[in-house]
Amino acid sequence: MLRIINLLTRPDQGRLFFHGIPVKDYGKERLELQRSMALVFQKTLLFKDSVKNNIAYGLKARQYPHNEIDKRVNTLLSQIGLNKLANQRADTLSGGEAQRVAIARAVAFDPELLLLDEPTANLDPKNIESIEEMIREMNQTKGITVMMITHNVFQARRISDEVIFLDSGKIVEMGPTDKIFNNPDHEKTRLFVEGRMVY
Repeated sequence: MLRIINLLTRPDQGRLFFHGIPVKDYGKERLELQRSMALVFQKTLLFKDSVKNNIAYGLKARQYPHNEIDKRVNTLLSQIGLNKLANQRADTLSGGEAQRVAIARAVAFDPELLLLDEPTANLDPKNIESIEEMIREMNQTKGITVMMITHNVFQARRISDEVIFLDSGKIVEMGPTDKIFNNPDHEKTRLFVEGRMVY
């Protein structure tokens, strides 16, 4: 689903709308729309370069001025708590550190939409807390809309404003987080948020 939203994969059927406007299959408008989004996969993909250069990559590709790149990268390094590792090779980082760098790189150019695929899977509680805090801050201070896939019910409850519960690729229920967790309309949703098996 995230790959379809990010215009990397074409849907088999249906149409995609962005701000109520149908997305075209080709052309400059599609490319501009794709450039307004960022996608971070569950398996972190970083360049074999310094942490600083990994974060700066999207800014350089968009031809930001050098002083603006330095300012943004340094601000993000502080936000993710990795100032001391700025010049370290990104492929030597721990899983949690690498995921923070991947998210920082994704938000460096202030995307309108940030798409995250299980960003805290297989991480320790300290790194999970740090990444959740980072996601909240990006949403609240920069106004970036965040769409995150997670199987962690507790995480969804902690950091989301709205929840979409999918089962076998179909929307079962969607709505405000409190409503979904405290008073779901669908039996499958109720069973899932109670931690029971859903078939």
